Amino acid sequence: LFLQAVENSTATEIQDVCSAVGLNVFPEKNKMYSREWTRDVQYRGRVQIQLKQEDGSLCLVQFPCCKSVMWYAAEMIPKLKTRTQKTGGGDQSLQQGEGSKKGKGKKKK
Repeated sequence: LFLQAVENSTATEIQDVCSAVGLNVFPEKNKMYSREWTRDVQYRGRVQIQLKQEDGSLCLVQFPCCKSVMWYAAEMIPKLKTRTQKTGGGDQSLQQGEGSKKGKGKKKK
């Protein structure tokens, strides 16, 4: 089996990815997994997704079951701007910090 996972995914990220592809998404912000040991707002939330119409036909052909939605979310969440900017932003702040330290050293001489 090939397993794919996303570290620290949030209900908001799942909602963003699914609504962007055209699925009907119903967020429930105050729901929480009963075994979650931390009660932070970051870990709260549940997303319900409509896969079938009332007549039983699929909303989107590419998502025949909930597993297909989960595979898609696991593939797309790392590509979100919020995920890619966090890593880039951290590197920039380190580079700026190093530059300011070098400047201070030169002023003391």
